[in-house]
Amino acid sequence: MNVNIQSVHFEADSKLIGYVKRKLEKLSNFNDRIIQVNVFLKLDNVVHNIKDKIAEIRIHVPRHEFFVKSTSKSFEESFDDAFDSIVTQIKRKKEKQAA
Repeated sequence: MNVNIQSVHFEADSKLIGYVKRKLEKLSNFNDRIIQVNVFLKLDNVVHNIKDKIAEIRIHVPRHEFFVKSTSKSFEESFDDAFDSIVTQIKRKKEKQAA
Protein backbone atom coordinates (compact mmCIF):
# COMPACT_ATOMS: atom_id res chain seq x y z
CA MET A 1 0.00 0.00 0.00
CA ASN A 2 1.52 3.27 -1.16
CA VAL A 3 0.55 6.27 1.01
CA ASN A 4 0.84 9.87 -0.15
CA ILE A 5 -0.06 12.74 2.21
CA GLN A 6 -0.12 16.30 0.84
CA SER A 7 -0.84 19.54 2.66
CA VAL A 8 -2.13 22.34 0.44
CA HIS A 9 -1.64 26.05 1.34
CA PHE A 10 0.09 25.20 4.66
CA GLU A 11 2.87 23.08 6.18
CA ALA A 12 1.51 20.10 8.17
CA ASP A 13 3.31 19.36 11.43
CA SER A 14 4.72 15.91 12.21
CA LYS A 15 2.02 15.27 14.83
CA LEU A 16 -0.76 15.62 12.23
CA ILE A 17 1.11 13.49 9.66
CA GLY A 18 1.71 10.80 12.30
CA TYR A 19 -1.97 10.83 13.27
CA VAL A 20 -3.05 10.37 9.64
CA LYS A 21 -0.53 7.55 9.03
CA ARG A 22 -1.61 5.66 12.17
CA LYS A 23 -5.24 5.77 11.07
CA LEU A 24 -4.39 4.73 7.49
CA GLU A 25 -2.58 1.61 8.72
CA LYS A 26 -5.99 0.27 9.78
CA LEU A 27 -7.24 0.31 6.16
CA SER A 28 -5.58 -3.02 5.38
CA ASN A 29 -8.02 -4.64 7.87
CA PHE A 30 -10.91 -3.75 5.55
CA ASN A 31 -9.34 -4.41 2.13
CA ASP A 32 -5.97 -6.09 1.58
CA ARG A 33 -5.82 -5.14 -2.14
CA ILE A 34 -5.34 -1.39 -1.65
CA ILE A 35 -2.71 -0.11 -4.10
CA GLN A 36 -2.55 3.63 -3.40
CA VAL A 37 -3.90 6.03 -0.78
CA ASN A 38 -3.82 9.79 -1.40
CA VAL A 39 -4.68 12.18 1.43
CA PHE A 40 -5.05 15.90 0.81
CA LEU A 41 -5.25 18.29 3.75
CA LYS A 42 -6.36 21.74 2.61
CA LEU A 43 -7.18 25.12 4.06
CA ASP A 44 -10.39 26.58 2.68
CA ASN A 45 -9.96 30.12 1.38
CA VAL A 46 -13.30 31.32 2.78
CA VAL A 47 -12.33 33.67 5.62
CA HIS A 48 -15.79 34.07 7.18
CA ASN A 49 -16.57 30.37 7.35
CA ILE A 50 -15.83 28.54 10.61
CA LYS A 51 -15.50 25.18 8.84
CA ASP A 52 -12.29 25.80 6.97
CA LYS A 53 -10.16 22.64 7.21
CA ILE A 54 -10.69 20.06 4.45
CA ALA A 55 -9.56 16.43 4.36
CA GLU A 56 -9.84 14.41 1.15
CA ILE A 57 -9.03 10.71 0.89
CA ARG A 58 -8.71 8.87 -2.43
CA ILE A 59 -8.09 5.10 -2.37
CA HIS A 60 -7.19 3.00 -5.42
CA VAL A 61 -7.94 -0.72 -5.47
CA PRO A 62 -7.94 -2.92 -8.59
CA ARG A 63 -10.83 -1.85 -10.88
CA HIS A 64 -12.24 0.66 -8.37
CA GLU A 65 -11.56 4.01 -6.70
CA PHE A 66 -13.00 5.41 -3.47
CA PHE A 67 -13.16 9.14 -2.72
CA VAL A 68 -14.34 11.12 0.32
CA LYS A 69 -14.16 14.80 1.24
CA SER A 70 -14.94 16.24 4.67
CA THR A 71 -14.79 19.74 6.15
CA SER A 72 -14.72 20.86 9.80
CA LYS A 73 -12.95 23.13 12.30
CA SER A 74 -9.93 20.82 12.76
CA PHE A 75 -7.94 18.56 10.46
CA GLU A 76 -8.26 15.64 12.87
CA GLU A 77 -12.04 15.92 12.89
CA SER A 78 -12.20 16.30 9.10
CA PHE A 79 -9.90 13.33 8.60
CA ASP A 80 -11.83 11.16 11.08
CA ASP A 81 -15.14 11.92 9.31
CA ALA A 82 -13.62 11.18 5.91
CA PHE A 83 -11.92 8.02 7.22
CA ASP A 84 -15.17 6.67 8.70
CA SER A 85 -17.00 7.38 5.43
CA ILE A 86 -14.39 5.67 3.28
CA VAL A 87 -14.32 2.62 5.55
CA THR A 88 -18.10 2.38 5.14
CA GLN A 89 -17.70 2.58 1.34
CA ILE A 90 -15.04 -0.16 1.36
CA LYS A 91 -17.19 -2.45 3.53
CA ARG A 92 -20.25 -1.89 1.30
CA LYS A 93 -18.25 -2.68 -1.83
CA LYS A 94 -16.86 -5.86 -0.25
CA GLU A 95 -20.38 -6.99 0.78
CA LYS A 96 -21.62 -6.47 -2.79
CA GLN A 97 -18.75 -8.50 -4.20
CA ALA A 98 -19.37 -11.32 -1.71
CA ALA A 99 -23.08 -11.49 -2.57
